[in-house]
Amino acid sequence: MRPSTIAVIGAPLDLGSGRRGVDMGASAIRLAGLGGRLETLGYRVKDWGNVAVEQPERIRPGAVNARYLPQVAQSVTRLARLVEAVAARGQFPLVLGGDHSVAIGSVSGMTRHVRRDKQRLGLLWIDAHADMNTPETSASGNIHGMPLACLIGLGPRRLTHIHGHAPKVKAQHVAVVGLRDVDQLEKPHVKQSGVRAFTMRDIDERGLRAVMEEALFIVRAGTAGFHVSLDMDAVDPQQAPGVGTPVRGGLSYREAHLAMEMIGDSGRMTSLDVVEVNPVIDEANRTAVLAVELVMSALGKRIL
Repeated sequence: MRPSTIAVIGAPLDLGSGRRGVDMGASAIRLAGLGGRLETLGYRVKDWGNVAVEQPERIRPGAVNARYLPQVAQSVTRLARLVEAVAARGQFPLVLGGDHSVAIGSVSGMTRHVRRDKQRLGLLWIDAHADMNTPETSASGNIHGMPLACLIGLGPRRLTHIHGHAPKVKAQHVAVVGLRDVDQLEKPHVKQSGVRAFTMRDIDERGLRAVMEEALFIVRAGTAGFHVSLDMDAVDPQQAPGVGTPVRGGLSYREAHLAMEMIGDSGRMTSLDVVEVNPVIDEANRTAVLAVELVMSALGKRIL
């Protein structure tokens, strides 16, 4: 069923990232006209403001292999509670990052929501990166490279066991689309986890439509619906220059829209993250504008 109200939640977290600026991503997306554009599709929009986060200038990074772990855990736990609360009201959670560690909170909140009915959540991860490092494999210690691992039960207990249970999603219900940059020590996690990863080579060889059809089958099979976590670095930097970790060779403008349109056509998306928009390195807010366009495609905007 299509929800009538979109709950916009800002998560201005950049403690999980090695580059400052993504904490301003939520503001940049709002500035690009998100609320008004959604209203043109017939939705009511309720903006819940931003969850509270610590500022790195006030605190120490802590462990070098999991930087700012306690503070990230606190922020994503707050986010999880808010996402669960708005979902219980029948609203559609739309979370604006922030770095990709915010997905630990949004998915944890949605998992808790569907568990009330003894159901499971699927997860569609659209990203240039696998985000399946753990503190033992991470070269940087940045938690934004670990959220998907945490959600399938790998990683620090403070992140894997939000709300007291793990994994948040079963690996067989997870699909990653757009993968093209994986750390060497991270690769075994991807290959052995049971997560289905579709690389850019898969998209080149099979086409985006075929890849998305398979990915959507995976995240819908045996679930109450699926959460979408869209890292804007999945899109090629020529189209999305203002992202936390740009990597050449990503989705084209039309491929990105087709992916989101197919998600919307499925009718099974329960919630959505848009993360890693960095206006500090963007060009006239181009990436935030594209983020709004992609959200619109996922939520029902069509050419005809």
